[in-house]
Amino acid sequence: MSIRITGMNSGLDTDAMVKDLVNAYDKKKQVMKGDQKRLSWKQDAWKDLNTKIKNFVSKSLSNMRFSSAYTKKKTEVSDSTIASVVSSDGAVNGKQTLKVTGLAQSGYLTGSALTATGGAKVTNSTKLSELGYPAAGSGTVTLTKGTSAEPITIDVTGDMTVGQFVSTVKAAGLNANFDENNGRMYISAVDTGTANDFSFSGDSSALTALGLTGGTSHKEVASDATIVLNGVTYTNNSNTFSINGLTITAKALTQGDSFVSLTTSSDYDAVYDSIKNFIKEYSSLVNQMDKLYNAESADKYKMLTQEEKEAMSEDEVEEWENKIKSALLRRDDTLSNLTGTLRSAMLETYDINGKTYSLSSFGINTLSYFLAADNEKNAYHIDGDPDDPDTSGEADKLRAAIASDPDTVMKFFQNLTDNMYNKMSKLSTTNNYRSYGNYYEDKKLKSEYDDWSKKITDYEDYVAKIEDRYYKQFTRMEKVMGQMQSQQNYISQMMGG
Repeated sequence: MSIRITGMNSGLDTDAMVKDLVNAYDKKKQVMKGDQKRLSWKQDAWKDLNTKIKNFVSKSLSNMRFSSAYTKKKTEVSDSTIASVVSSDGAVNGKQTLKVTGLAQSGYLTGSALTATGGAKVTNSTKLSELGYPAAGSGTVTLTKGTSAEPITIDVTGDMTVGQFVSTVKAAGLNANFDENNGRMYISAVDTGTANDFSFSGDSSALTALGLTGGTSHKEVASDATIVLNGVTYTNNSNTFSINGLTITAKALTQGDSFVSLTTSSDYDAVYDSIKNFIKEYSSLVNQMDKLYNAESADKYKMLTQEEKEAMSEDEVEEWENKIKSALLRRDDTLSNLTGTLRSAMLETYDINGKTYSLSSFGINTLSYFLAADNEKNAYHIDGDPDDPDTSGEADKLRAAIASDPDTVMKFFQNLTDNMYNKMSKLSTTNNYRSYGNYYEDKKLKSEYDDWSKKITDYEDYVAKIEDRYYKQFTRMEKVMGQMQSQQNYISQMMGG
């Protein structure tokens, strides 16, 4: 960059004059950057809404297309202190008998209280030689874990500390700890069942020094869980059994010949909740879309220049910009198309076994125009829903239909959601303006943003050239004035001045 020396002959502050002349161009650049910023806000607004639409379609809407949403089961246990049961959709309705004859336990070893030479307190830093193991001794302790794992050999010496032994046992896959307050070692299997039991063998002197054999040490043997379901015995290394669609968790033993009853039936409440959640999520989404589309105009709120921001407080700037952000998707054609697609799908009717059904057939409707709040006129409400103050007093047609004719309810909502899913999927296919899986013209918005970047760069180059031209003009002026001053000085000298 060339060094500019200005004002030497004219005495003018040409730098300030050029800056004033270029300032008008700079204001236009700020406007251009403001328009690009507004576009980036619009991209962000669409990304946020797009995420919510995708979540609705891929989760709530998609799930409702499958029969699993309408074939919920529940199992009641006559004594919940004995067992708990979770039912899958494939569980068979009916009553079954259950006995719990054994609970799974993990192997547990409580070591003897350790005493050090001279009666000193035993800590994790205490060496085996201080516990009676020969100072120069060395040997091995074998840890056998489970019924199929290879035995693990632990080398022991007189210099090994209690803490080092515990760490080695932990690394071998057991729970282990030395409680310094009680002076005992506690070791247990990570998992329950006989297949996960453990035992120590080998150097008896080392095991005795560590309190893992003899004395007051105590080993609780691992055990498997055993239940009798409908007269058939099942054994497992944990207390949880998966049998014919039921996940049974044994909690306590049944006594003598007693048993508990398991009663499996269709869970109509769960089906109702599935439909209710779908309606709730649809309504929440369409309300937000209506709010964005019907937003108050922000035409009078122009993007602020840096100079304008500096003249305002932070709260004033934030409030001003929020007005602009709230109206970014106002009267947006893409948004209108999306909302229209969702609304039309909810209005569809379907013939099932010779009869035509709509959402209204199940007591699901929008509120009247005058009762619905602004931007909530396309939301749906379920008659008799205790959580809905607008319709809680109405007859509960949906729950009655689920109980009396669950197949019709399932077929209707499967048709409705499948139709909506397919329509929405068509609006997220890729094209020249939209990437696959998006519901807005992300490619087009990105292209427009990139165009602004190029326009701004080109304009900055243009302004730089103008600025350079001004400096050249002032330089020529300074040069001419310098020549004039030289001539005047020469004439003055000739005339004896």
